[in-house]
Amino acid sequence: MDILSLILAKLSFVWEFGLPFLIALSILVFVHELGHYMVARWCNVKIEVFSIGFGPELKGWDDTHGTRWKISAIPLGGYVKMFGESETILEGEGEDEHERPMTPEEEAVSFHHKPLLQRAAVVFAGPFINFLFAIFAFAALFMTIGVPEAVSDKPPLAVVGNVSPGSAADTGGLKAGDQIIQIDNKNVTYFTDLQRIIQGNPGKKITLNVIRNGKYLVLTTTTGSRAGKNAAGESVKQGLLGISAHPGEVKYTRQNPIKAFGLGIERTYAFTVRILEYIKDIFVGKQSADELGGILRIAQISGQVAELGIASFVSFLAILSVNLGLINLFPIPLLDGGHLTFYAIEAIRGRPLGPKAQEYGFRFGLTFVVGLFLFVTWNDLVHLKFIEWITGLFT
Repeated sequence: MDILSLILAKLSFVWEFGLPFLIALSILVFVHELGHYMVARWCNVKIEVFSIGFGPELKGWDDTHGTRWKISAIPLGGYVKMFGESETILEGEGEDEHERPMTPEEEAVSFHHKPLLQRAAVVFAGPFINFLFAIFAFAALFMTIGVPEAVSDKPPLAVVGNVSPGSAADTGGLKAGDQIIQIDNKNVTYFTDLQRIIQGNPGKKITLNVIRNGKYLVLTTTTGSRAGKNAAGESVKQGLLGISAHPGEVKYTRQNPIKAFGLGIERTYAFTVRILEYIKDIFVGKQSADELGGILRIAQISGQVAELGIASFVSFLAILSVNLGLINLFPIPLLDGGHLTFYAIEAIRGRPLGPKAQEYGFRFGLTFVVGLFLFVTWNDLVHLKFIEWITGLFT
């Protein structure tokens, strides 16, 4: 095989993973920014630009309200540009650039001159609509597909349901549908047997006897580890394999709209709590920050769930939407939560923070966000074995 064919074969992930990821990201960015846009319009704020992506414009159009809707070249986010986000207007270019005060007509449609509660509502609307999107997405699945219910009361067998990308199971070659019958010559029947053995062997090389499509396989891998507590409440290291149990034979029961909406709220709340608990566990040392993933891992998972069908993809969108909404509410300058924190301080003090304080806040926020991005990207490269993949292009 020539080098061009090899590179084309290796780059198939662009189609398999990149396209589903860009579709998922574009939908969630549009939903998030639409929240800001709608509430800003309700508050009579003029919207200058609604952009999906950053950088040079690829395609755009103007609506009857003077808003430029556009798709930009770098599809890794988006923004809504509101008129009058500062006290003055910049005019001219280069040496002729100067500031001037707003006219009364301009102040009437300026974001900066809106009451504090309206500005806070505009900022909060982005994360809020992400949670609403998740609720309605889950509700739609419960109405059309239904709620899964186990047919049998027996505990689930040691059959692999999902494999986490970059996990010990993924590295060892386990696939969904594999039935694990032995671990290091210890018989395994139920998934609880598997959990007990794995948790007791953190960071250890293990041998798995597996049945896949009627064929007997022997796989090896090294378990991961995380901090946990034993039955006595003592801190211990626990082994990790990175799989979920196959649900076995299930039936799906469709729900009426009211019941589905209620279940959508429950599911969204459950994921929110789970994310917060995971973040808390990182800070107290119960979880490793190495499991945090970024764009590359999201892209990989996007491609995998897209292959499972539209229902799995919609469910994945809902979970990502919860993550996006929650992260944006963190009190970090540059994020919506940071702006809301500044507004809370303004409400308490009776006046906004000074320009210097806000500038230092945004510098901290930028440093934090860039540092976090680099950290999770490194995690992605490690978990997805990206360096090995690059070297494999030329070996």
